[in-house]
Amino acid sequence: MNRKILPILLVVFLVTTACGFGISLPKAATPEAEVTDEITAPVPSSEKARLTLSFGAGELNLSPGAKDALVDGTATYNYSKLKPVIKTDGDSVSIQVGENNFNTFPSFGNLTNRWDLKLGSAPTDLTIEAGAYTGVFELGGLSLTGLTVKDGAATVKLAFSSPNKAEMSILRYETGASNVKLSGLANANFGTLVFSGGAGDYTLDFSGGLQRAATATIDSGLCNMMLVIPEGVHAVVTVESGAANVNAGAGWAQSGNVYTQEGAGPTLTVLINIGAGNLTLTK
Repeated sequence: MNRKILPILLVVFLVTTACGFGISLPKAATPEAEVTDEITAPVPSSEKARLTLSFGAGELNLSPGAKDALVDGTATYNYSKLKPVIKTDGDSVSIQVGENNFNTFPSFGNLTNRWDLKLGSAPTDLTIEAGAYTGVFELGGLSLTGLTVKDGAATVKLAFSSPNKAEMSILRYETGASNVKLSGLANANFGTLVFSGGAGDYTLDFSGGLQRAATATIDSGLCNMMLVIPEGVHAVVTVESGAANVNAGAGWAQSGNVYTQEGAGPTLTVLINIGAGNLTLTK
């Protein structure tokens, strides 16, 4: 049989089988009138919170500035099933796209989904879950006790432009094929940072004031990765790689796969496992 016919027959078989078992094919989402909703979530009575933002796709913007609230802002969308839903259970607060499993293939070339949210100053363990989206997160000056970001094919700029007011136990970022820039990481005041990514372009900028000894573990596949560690920070970077090009700038001493920068104050220890690509150590 001609091999070119096989994929066609396979598609016909799958469609026929799906129809035979009563499985409906997804319907395309149709844009509707654009709506902007006010989003407000109060601080739990305990004055601390576990906040989860389940966003999906679109544009997500976060910044400090909510007054007398855990979250305050707006959600703009033009498809009713994207309407956000707020749920509260004790200290746990979640804001999520209303229909997480709607039977559509939404095209975000035509659909609008944008959240512009300000976060309050209460001690908060923050989790962000998203897919293919654009994110701009300014988290400086908050009181984050933990931060977890899980996303797919994303373009994200996350910054701590001023010190985090709480000790953060762990900062975890898991991503797919993305373009991610994390800056002001020393200001995050984390004890442990765990970053994992697939193919992509990643910048981890440890500028700011390192207040205590911290460890960062980084795992990635084929990527371009840049580590920015300011001059004067005592840093030890261990690189495990099969086929990555490592470019260490001036001020780095190399011994095998260990790169050291002399400095004062707390030590930043970085463990990198990179499959292939380019790794740059700079200031």
